Amino acid sequence: MNQAPNPFLQDWDTPFGIPQFDQIKTEHYLPAFEQAMDEHLEEVNVIATSQSPASFQNTIEALELSGSFLNRVASVFFNLTSSDTSDELQEIELNIRPRYAAHQSGILTNNQLFSRVESVFNRRDSFTLTDEQHTLLEETYRRFIRAGAALAAEARDEVNAMDEELSRLATTFGQNVLKETNDFELVLDDPEELAGLPDSVLAAASREAMDRGHEGKYVFTISRSSITPLLQFSERRDLREKIYTAYVRCADNGNARDNNDIVLKISSLRSKRANLLGFASHAHYMLDDRMAKTPESVQKLLRQLWQPACKKVRVEADDLQSRIQEEGGNSKLAPWDWWYYTEKIRAERYDLDDEKVKPYFELGNVRDGAFHVANRLYGLTFTPYDDLPAYHEDVQAYEVKDADGSLIGLFLVDYFMRPSKRGGAWMSNFREQSKIRGEVRPIVVNVCNFPKGSVDSPSLLGFDEVRTLFHEFGHALHGLLSQVTYESLSGPNVKQDFVELPSQIMEHWALETEVMKEYARHYETGEAIPDELIKKIHDAEKFNQGFATTEYLAASFLDMDWHSPESVDVRDVTRFEERAMQKIDLIPEVTPRYRSTYFQHIFTGDSYSAGYYAYIWAEVLDADGYAAFKEKGLFDQETARSFRQNILENGGTADPMELYKRFRGREPEVAPLLEARGLD
Repeated sequence: MNQAPNPFLQDWDTPFGIPQFDQIKTEHYLPAFEQAMDEHLEEVNVIATSQSPASFQNTIEALELSGSFLNRVASVFFNLTSSDTSDELQEIELNIRPRYAAHQSGILTNNQLFSRVESVFNRRDSFTLTDEQHTLLEETYRRFIRAGAALAAEARDEVNAMDEELSRLATTFGQNVLKETNDFELVLDDPEELAGLPDSVLAAASREAMDRGHEGKYVFTISRSSITPLLQFSERRDLREKIYTAYVRCADNGNARDNNDIVLKISSLRSKRANLLGFASHAHYMLDDRMAKTPESVQKLLRQLWQPACKKVRVEADDLQSRIQEEGGNSKLAPWDWWYYTEKIRAERYDLDDEKVKPYFELGNVRDGAFHVANRLYGLTFTPYDDLPAYHEDVQAYEVKDADGSLIGLFLVDYFMRPSKRGGAWMSNFREQSKIRGEVRPIVVNVCNFPKGSVDSPSLLGFDEVRTLFHEFGHALHGLLSQVTYESLSGPNVKQDFVELPSQIMEHWALETEVMKEYARHYETGEAIPDELIKKIHDAEKFNQGFATTEYLAASFLDMDWHSPESVDVRDVTRFEERAMQKIDLIPEVTPRYRSTYFQHIFTGDSYSAGYYAYIWAEVLDADGYAAFKEKGLFDQETARSFRQNILENGGTADPMELYKRFRGREPEVAPLLEARGLD
């Protein structure tokens, strides 16, 4: 029998050029990677050995154009290893990640190639370049320097070996977290164990049980969308403690999936690599290429928020302890009690019952609400496009057009949690926007972990999940509306502490009365959410913000500590965490949002390492930026046009603070953030 041709080696004759998911098989990836990397090296060799004097076009632009085949293979593979993986894909990932890292490092430390890049950089003022080309040149040169291209040969080889090993460790870390998350299940069938759990929570748990082969029972996992409702509503304190303990001990159980040693190895290797590259720590290395610039500036922002957050969380803890005693309990408030008693106080103080709100947040309506905001702001339309190959049956595609009817790109949504998907929510690309080869339209995907509905009940979201949908949609708009020439500067390819601005500013519209009236409709009656319920949501907006801010900031401090000079020669992860939390005086009733062994933001890759602070850094920007819309009108066209043109369309083509000032007319102020979180 003749083997089917490898789809990666053929042109994709599909609508929008979407990958041929229906034809791609597991066995196609490895040979495609190998051929693509070989072709990329050949392209790079032509550039490096050229006898023509180095110029922007034959060196910098040529490098930008190289590796398109490899990018196509990698975009499909690495998207699927996050959103729809398997044992076979994970095995290939463990093989290919270090090789892929070594491939990229080898290019960035190629002596001949760097010599040409450096030559162009040193003569940059002699070329006639656009602003975007200047940025591309500077960023290309910076990538080579940060990879170790200017080091002596022995040090370069050492950095390359570290990059390869770090890639292997990061891959194993992520796979361990996924396996631990999938393996844990709290199976309930005794009616006494279900006390306090609302029907919608039980419906989701019943579906999870069916999917896991426990028909007729209820299953809760340590996925956020599953664990949070149980912690909020279960009257069984022992069950809350059991599942919470499983969550905070993820990949920290002394078994084959334990991540403690991996954390220590990653931290140590990052520190050594930073020192070889001339930096005092990994934090100094990473922040040198971000808006914040130095660890000191990050610590200053975190401390500025930490004291008011601590003050507020202590008041909240006292309230919860009082509630326990009022009910006749004699237990001391523990972390697994926080959600349960917070939900009770919220319901009483604001007359806000989460179960009465959820029916108004049907997933499809919320999604359409986000589309409505994009239409009002930017004139975009989202039309379902069903006849497309998809990597999973849950994926839905939308053709995106501009106000004048011109094509923007393709938007995919993959909303439901499943065992083959890692936890969390994110935006990614199957193809990035660019113009260097002609008009290349983006293919953008939003991936979330919402509970799937049933025959009797659709997927109903809590308000945190509503925020998540709007948040990731903001990232998607950044990718879709990009209007740059070069792919490496497209959309969210910006400084890490700027990338969250488009996503977080979008969250604000989710709360506006005018917007909620559009999307928040009862899934059974179609009735718009009542004004009094909206008022209750608004009144409760600053409730529990001490906790929310504290658990986030604690994780940010932990991240910075792992990548500071203090982390050198650490031998015990738990002890290091304890000291880090003692240093900031975190109250025992609160745990950092992520403990080290499942802190995927910082240990499954470099991008958010010494960078988890980016969410609060960007929140300063988004709170200040949204104030412009509040001042001039939620859908003021001039303000929307300025945000689109200066922020969304420009990608990484200019300094992010310069882009922000073009939009806002000044640098951001921190006061709107403090007010929004009730910390002023």
